[in-house]
Amino acid sequence: MSPTSSSPSRRNFLAASASAGALGQLSATARAATENDSIRPFRINVPEAELADLRRRVAATRWPDRETDQSQGVQLATIQQLARYWETGHDWRKVEARLNALPQFITEIDGLDIHFIHVRSKHENALPMIVTHGWPGSVIEQLKIIDPLTNPTAHGASASDAFHLVIPSLPGYGFSGKPTAPGWTPVSIARAWATLMQRLGYTRYVAQGGDWGNAVSEVMALQELPGLLGIHTNMAATVPPNISRALASHEAPPADLTAEERNAWDQLVDFYGKGLGYALEMSNRPQTLYGIADSPVGLAAWMIDHDIRSYVMIARAFNGQTEGLTANDILDNVTLYWLTNTAISSARLYWDTTQVSNGAGFFDVRGVKIPVAVSVFPDEIYATPRSWAVRAYPKLIHYNKLDKGGHFAAWEQPELFTAEMRAAFRSLRQAT
Repeated sequence: MSPTSSSPSRRNFLAASASAGALGQLSATARAATENDSIRPFRINVPEAELADLRRRVAATRWPDRETDQSQGVQLATIQQLARYWETGHDWRKVEARLNALPQFITEIDGLDIHFIHVRSKHENALPMIVTHGWPGSVIEQLKIIDPLTNPTAHGASASDAFHLVIPSLPGYGFSGKPTAPGWTPVSIARAWATLMQRLGYTRYVAQGGDWGNAVSEVMALQELPGLLGIHTNMAATVPPNISRALASHEAPPADLTAEERNAWDQLVDFYGKGLGYALEMSNRPQTLYGIADSPVGLAAWMIDHDIRSYVMIARAFNGQTEGLTANDILDNVTLYWLTNTAISSARLYWDTTQVSNGAGFFDVRGVKIPVAVSVFPDEIYATPRSWAVRAYPKLIHYNKLDKGGHFAAWEQPELFTAEMRAAFRSLRQAT
């Protein structure tokens, strides 16, 4: 999944055609014939000894010298504030109780246990939606939107806005199984999600995602899965071919870019030039990251440095200036990765996808033909211009630019995100 040596702006992350997974279809079908398709209830109960060990490891962290320039990465003051709170203030049992209050399940798909949250609305005509997280996220990203979307009348909305929600953990993430052989990519995950929705009895549904969740949702669309009515993305893949080529070649921006397009160009130049370090390592050598499997503080630093605007927001949270995510939000998620020992198994998604890449960039247009809704949060890696979205998605049913929010949109701005989901799929409800 690393960029090509001559084109550092191209993220070779996704062979995004419906046929890309064809070679694996027969083996997947054979496994499906023998696997256990039961759906088993799931509950979390972390032994207290594991939490005590976590606190001990945090307290024993060996610290480096302070950075000599703020651009060098996660600042020492920020990560030490995080560590102090993690050791003495964060309470994993609270988020464990929140998760256990929800209907959680495990089911085997293509030989792997898949964990998912499944909350059905009490409203009869609710629209089923499968929501996929990304890296460094988890199902914790979606906890704040579950009740507003499944129980809209308790949140000032109409029963006609209700959703049934299916929120799976990606393979190798959270409480899902860890693949023991290569091959789990957005192509195979998209097929697995279709199996999951079918197994739950949903014959007509929509899909949502950002980050890897967008890749999975767009591949679901490309596979033309029966019953998939449309998708929503908060991190759209809309970069036109000429823009992608110019970025890859380090050319000057085209002279005819609008102000909105130039902003997207500038954001992409910054990300490709300064923000891809984590992806390069996980794409090429994920197994080498033993440090983040052994050190909780090392893991936290690795995770919170995903993109600069998210990092700045997180740093503010540990400095008492909360907007979007809180210190508890951040540590709930990092603790989940630590307790499930998924630092490296989650990173392998990058490596696996690199192996089947067709050379296209992660944000390049993929040719989705079914209805697509786009929500643009200003602090995302790049803010998708309307002009690019219209060209990328011939059946664009919704496009809206929000005033605030970033990469972890549902987690950061749940009220805005909830309103977007209701608006995004309203036309599809009416059509059905």
